[in-house]
Amino acid sequence: MLLRIANVFSREETDRIRSALEQADWQDGRVTAGYQSAKAKYNLQLAEDDPLAHEIAEAMLQRLWQHPQFMSAALPSKVFPPLFNCYTAGEFGYHIDNAVRQVRNSAERVRTDLSATLFFSDPEEYDGGELVIHDTYGTQRVKFAAGDMVLYPSTSLHKVEPVTRGARLASFFWIQSLVREDAQRTLLYEMDQAIQQLTADVPEHPSLVQLTGTYHNLLRRWVEV
Repeated sequence: MLLRIANVFSREETDRIRSALEQADWQDGRVTAGYQSAKAKYNLQLAEDDPLAHEIAEAMLQRLWQHPQFMSAALPSKVFPPLFNCYTAGEFGYHIDNAVRQVRNSAERVRTDLSATLFFSDPEEYDGGELVIHDTYGTQRVKFAAGDMVLYPSTSLHKVEPVTRGARLASFFWIQSLVREDAQRTLLYEMDQAIQQLTADVPEHPSLVQLTGTYHNLLRRWVEV
């Protein structure tokens, strides 16, 4: 499942974050790439211990853990601390994300079930830079508005196309879900959305209790804790 999470940050918030990122101390992005990915990665990245990166990441995670759509779709167990990149001329060729990421200066490891990119530049501010994702649902070209986020399976083959004008500022990170399989998460998400819609439209419908019970029984069957 590939999903757009809109308006994680408001326009005013996004403008402030983008302004701060434009003044940041950027480094070679290959420092966090795996052996194979480093061969295809040409961009800039904030250091993982950069105070600005930490500040924005904390705000992002606080917002996402309160976001009903994100929580429903990702069913997060762990989140790898968000990273930040900048493309002004580079690209990141086709690759699949590492299956496990180790948190810097920590023994904690995160299995990468879901990948996420939160955009801080609007599409009209740069040419190129599309996130191209290839999976069972076909090939998707993603270039969302600033403040919006894309969520997709980490098993997907994907790339960032070359930026030929302007700058593409974004955050990217990974989620370990309570439900490992994408097909199961998709079914649970669609059922949850249907239950919420039915609750809004027909709050006293007798099927709501049964449907909600079925959702939780499926979750109980598939969850890993």
